[in-house]
Amino acid sequence: MEGLIALSIGVLVACGVYLVLRASTFPVVMGLTLLSYATNLFLFAMGRLAIGVPAIVRPDAAGYADPLPQALVLTAIVIAFGMTAFAIVLALKARGETGSDHVDGKDVPLHPLRGKGWGWG
Repeated sequence: MEGLIALSIGVLVACGVYLVLRASTFPVVMGLTLLSYATNLFLFAMGRLAIGVPAIVRPDAAGYADPLPQALVLTAIVIAFGMTAFAIVLALKARGETGSDHVDGKDVPLHPLRGKGWGWG
């Protein structure tokens, strides 16, 4: 099971890095999202999740689950959602200002036949 989780984290990181290095803004946003998913899965895996044990330490409990990784993952999910929303709005604003979807803002035509954007002007 540990190998499967390690493999899935590795695949998420590899795909995320590949997409972040693309020249278009939408794949960059998707790559950042995949990297945040990989980070959340890593935090969850490092937390040694226990099934069927209480999260609060009681004197009669044989073991307990550490609530810190769960709290960290919930916080990371909220931060990743805010970051993704900001990146999408920023990409849309840059697309409107420069007329290009390229991350450098170069004037690269988006549509190979028309030489204009995909219905944006």
